[in-house]
Amino acid sequence: MKIDLKYFASVREALGTAEETVQVPDSVATVGDVRMWLRVRGGIWAETLAEGRALRMACNHEMTDAGTRITDGCEVAFFPPVTGG
Repeated sequence: MKIDLKYFASVREALGTAEETVQVPDSVATVGDVRMWLRVRGGIWAETLAEGRALRMACNHEMTDAGTRITDGCEVAFFPPVTGG
């Protein structure tokens, strides 16, 4: 399944990218799975997306939690709890 990823504010700055399109394995079925899958990249990815770290998530422009299922072509976004203009 192919999905679009967006990173905002301090998450974008830490990761050095604002967006990407990725092909996720069949085992990645939820927004939380996406986060966990990205952490496997290691380094700054593991640190920035670490479990327990305050991070907001959205799927298709709607705030969501880790259990929200993803679909082919969806957009998943990660951002800190407070962002500025």
